[in-house]
Amino acid sequence: MRAYKNILIIQTAFIGDAILASSLLEKLHAEFPEAQLSILVRKGNEGIYHQHPFLKEVLVWDKTQNKMKHLWQLLFRVRKNRYDCVINCHRFASSGVITGFSGALHSAGYKQNPFSFLFNFNVKHIIGDGRHETERYAQLVEDFAGPKVYKPRLYPSAADFEKVKNYQQHSYVCMAPASVWFTKQLPEKKWTELCNKTENTLTIYLLGAPGDVALCERIKNTVPNKNVVVLAGKLNLLESCALMSNANMNYVNDSAPLHLASAVNAPVTAFFVSTVPAFGFGPLSDNSQVKEVHGLDCRPCGLHGFKACPKQHFKCGENMVL
Repeated sequence: MRAYKNILIIQTAFIGDAILASSLLEKLHAEFPEAQLSILVRKGNEGIYHQHPFLKEVLVWDKTQNKMKHLWQLLFRVRKNRYDCVINCHRFASSGVITGFSGALHSAGYKQNPFSFLFNFNVKHIIGDGRHETERYAQLVEDFAGPKVYKPRLYPSAADFEKVKNYQQHSYVCMAPASVWFTKQLPEKKWTELCNKTENTLTIYLLGAPGDVALCERIKNTVPNKNVVVLAGKLNLLESCALMSNANMNYVNDSAPLHLASAVNAPVTAFFVSTVPAFGFGPLSDNSQVKEVHGLDCRPCGLHGFKACPKQHFKCGENMVL
């Protein structure tokens, strides 16, 4: 197998995809421990790789302002860094431009990328082919790094664990009730039901982004007899990982917190509402379970979910058994 010395991994999609891309860092570091590894992510996702022990550099693409200008600036920087290997986990044209014109000796990506004809090696990305997304990522490097698949892994720092230490003085569970997509999110009343079913001896921590605070506060206010603490907006992603790692259980939707749990091998119960694990984004923790509603002919209704139920009944969420 050829050993590349300066490798760039590209994944500029959503935060969950960027977390799963850490599986390639694990694989390439294990196979080529002397190689220098870098990763390119979209702005907002770089925090998960803060002080990552295997990374030489984290490149960031700001898609929110002057998107194309920043793209060309990134391409210039990538060419200047003289990577000998570029691995693209993203299937769209923007990242294809960076990969195809990177100047790398070896480039790999998915056939669906419009610029895949410029790559040295490409494979077809197939949703629902029985593979987990980490397995599909591993296909991109199997020609020089072998077939072994590694789990994603993130590395909260000592400071991250110190930040959450006071929350870990007693037994607790974490719940992350929000999702970008309405139909991927367990209904609010179901989170209330789950809180009510939780043992009184356990503290319930509600996690999420700043925009999820209102939802978490509403859930807290519906269960006044439970010890519920809203931490949404108070912890960054790696601090959340640190907290989740020692929870009795983490309850999540098919969204980023699911992959945060997988990346620290934390116990997790994942609610798949309108989507299905067969898409390849299920939990990877040793202690994990999936909850879903079977027997609906309208499910799954899409890969990423919708802002409202296309059938207007939302049975995949309303009929969920906790």
